[in-house]
Amino acid sequence: MQNPYDFALALPEILLLILAAVTLLIDAMNKAESRHITFTLSLVTLLILTGVSLWQWSNGVQGSSFGGLYVVDSLAHFLKVLSYLAVGATLIYGRGYAEARGMMKNGGEMFSLTLFALLGQMVMISAGSMLTVYLGVELMSFALYALVALRRDDLKATEAAMKYFMLGSMASGVLLYGMSMIYGATGQLDLTLISGVIGSGQAERLPLIFGVVFIVSGLAFKLAAAPFHMWTPDVYEGSPTAVTLLLGAAPKLAAFAITLRLLIEGLHGIAVDWQPMLLILAVLSLAIGNIAAIAQTNFKRMLAYSTISHMGFVFLGLLSGVVQDQAAATGAAYGASLFYMVIYVLTTLSTFGLILLLSRKGFECENIADLKGLNRRNPILAGVLLLSMFSLTGIPPMAGFYAKLAVLQALVGSGHIAIAVVAVMLSLIGAFYYLRIVKMAYFDEPEGEAVPINNGIITSGLMSVNGLLIIVLGIVPGGLMALCVSVIESSLKF
Repeated sequence: MQNPYDFALALPEILLLILAAVTLLIDAMNKAESRHITFTLSLVTLLILTGVSLWQWSNGVQGSSFGGLYVVDSLAHFLKVLSYLAVGATLIYGRGYAEARGMMKNGGEMFSLTLFALLGQMVMISAGSMLTVYLGVELMSFALYALVALRRDDLKATEAAMKYFMLGSMASGVLLYGMSMIYGATGQLDLTLISGVIGSGQAERLPLIFGVVFIVSGLAFKLAAAPFHMWTPDVYEGSPTAVTLLLGAAPKLAAFAITLRLLIEGLHGIAVDWQPMLLILAVLSLAIGNIAAIAQTNFKRMLAYSTISHMGFVFLGLLSGVVQDQAAATGAAYGASLFYMVIYVLTTLSTFGLILLLSRKGFECENIADLKGLNRRNPILAGVLLLSMFSLTGIPPMAGFYAKLAVLQALVGSGHIAIAVVAVMLSLIGAFYYLRIVKMAYFDEPEGEAVPINNGIITSGLMSVNGLLIIVLGIVPGGLMALCVSVIESSLKF
């Protein structure tokens, strides 16, 4: 009989909690010098967590603990490792930016808050109950609210923090209300038990459907899908760029994880009810994101609308998995959606990482015009920018092309041919503003004096690896795609 309180399963979370607390204490005791120590300790923490999760994964460690509140499976291991890597890359890219803007003049609270946000993401990824889902969401969200407001003397950052806090609180309330209705309809909080009650036909139909509506709305906010996207452009633009990357990369993996847990693990029995909701969200996200991005002159704001459009593709993959009596097709569709999310996070790291590396003391690389003549100042960064924009556009052989192709194949296979055509047409609109960036970087004259861009060996090497992965995963995507399908099929019941 399995131990209902198997603490060994939660070893990564326990280690992270201890090391985050140590980081916080070091920062509190010696603020003047702690920023360098906490940065190093944060990276060491991420390396330790990566090793522990990979060891657990390779040794087949899985199961549930704490009375079913906490679940460990292949999907959890996979997304946690990706989260560690994404947060580590973000800290390396953003350290110089944060120091130049005085974000660490009072110590290294940026790093301890980042670790606590990561802890919330890990709880979300391993959530086996609606209670755990909500606890993880709130732990992550409160840390992110504080990070957005870290530059207290910056009006734009303060405004962004207020907007994020107000709208985020509302979305959390919507999500919690939906969970309460699901509990009222089924009498269960455990996602597996909820699925069983729905499958047996014992759930109250009306509150169940209303609960699903509220849950999908809350998830759409966390994933920045239209029409719940209103916070994204303002918060992305107003936040310090290092924090924008913290918002746009790893948290998306956690939000996608709870979407899988709630909709597929818990509510797959009424997929025919939430499928039309995802369809509407997907089409609106593709339309609003791509059309609104054309008019943007601020690079961060443009990337925010780009995020909205890409979440539309993620939802297209999820709704394609509702195929009756075709488990293989269902697993492939959900795997395509997971693959798309992974590639999106990889590309987000490179695009916002570029902004961080191009920014310097007294200069924010935020406007699209700031990228003019980039190839003359730093060919490596210009090359990574080209790869990233081509990937976001969906031009072969970049990883983004295969990600889009996999989702469209799943969409056509599930019979949504018209929606696939609409998705392709709306993606063509997106090609305009992505290729405009490449044109400015390679063919336009730089505005003002062309200042050479020199970054450290570590950050330049990491950016090069980031760009290389975008093209390598586009040329040979089979391994990662097979892994995504495998972790979906071995972890989720549908």
